[in-house]
Amino acid sequence: MIKATTRNSIMLVDFSCAPLPSSAHIFEAVNTNSSHDRGILLSDFRNSSTLKLELFPVKLGSNRGDCTLQDITMLIRRVLQCGVTALKSRRTIHHSAQWRSPLIPIVVEQTGRGERAYDIYSRLLRERIICVMGPIDDSVASLVIAQLLFLQSESNNKPIHMYINSPGGVVTAGLAIYDTMQYILNPISTWCVGQAASMGSLLLAAGTAGMRHSLPNARIMVHQPSGGARGQATDIAIQAEEIMKLKKQINQLYAKHTGQLLTHIEGVMERDRYMSPIEAQDFGIIDRVLVHPPQAGQDDPELVQKEPPTATCPSPASQTSATEQSPPGTNPPSSYKPEP
Repeated sequence: MIKATTRNSIMLVDFSCAPLPSSAHIFEAVNTNSSHDRGILLSDFRNSSTLKLELFPVKLGSNRGDCTLQDITMLIRRVLQCGVTALKSRRTIHHSAQWRSPLIPIVVEQTGRGERAYDIYSRLLRERIICVMGPIDDSVASLVIAQLLFLQSESNNKPIHMYINSPGGVVTAGLAIYDTMQYILNPISTWCVGQAASMGSLLLAAGTAGMRHSLPNARIMVHQPSGGARGQATDIAIQAEEIMKLKKQINQLYAKHTGQLLTHIEGVMERDRYMSPIEAQDFGIIDRVLVHPPQAGQDDPELVQKEPPTATCPSPASQTSATEQSPPGTNPPSSYKPEP
């Protein structure tokens, strides 16, 4: 548990009861009012390191617009979860891009009871939006599953929006998310931003039919599972048999959600198969390619339309005119016209 006290607008936070992977237990948050230096300063008394956070101006107090003690405690808790190891690595890291990269933006909202601070992903969760970003492993799967179950507990009929930008990852972790998506009663709308490869493409296809989307410049990739084994010959044979079972199982899942024949899925999955959103739509992984979301007064969002197929046979009228204009004994000219 984190304990915090204030002393002359200086907050002392005691993390001695928190299980931190660091030798530093006491931090000091100081309000800085300089026009060029507004934010929170965290000082590690044991390592003599100073960390500057530029998330939002901080002023301890009870007036409107001031940050409460609870807000700053929540902020420092988030900072320590993201980068306590980075604080130990350098003496001063005021302008460290390596430190700033894992920081999660904080959203401050005005409510009737005062101000309330959320990290950006918690704020999106309030809007029933889940972000699956990066490689899929057991830690990502546990977070996504917890969010899915929480949103179902709030309402089992409101849709859930899942944004996917993932190169894939562990098969069992991806299947855990997949099974939870099928288990809950809520309709799930999936959105591909950036890429959805390997297990990411399976999660994209696992959304509710008619609610699977992709942005126009995303990439989708499917392939067979990969892995390795070492040890005795019998152990290697057991692992090989298991991965072949997983391959067959995943092929069946793709066939279920895309509507393709299992034999066709097996042929496509033999090697990496990259697709554009239009190709993924034809394949059955997604239902629509969106450019813009629905806007006020519009029933449907702006879609990426497929190019009309090129006419392969001329119309009877043009064929007749071409025959009349051609001299006797010659073939009529082709109806193909190159684009300028």
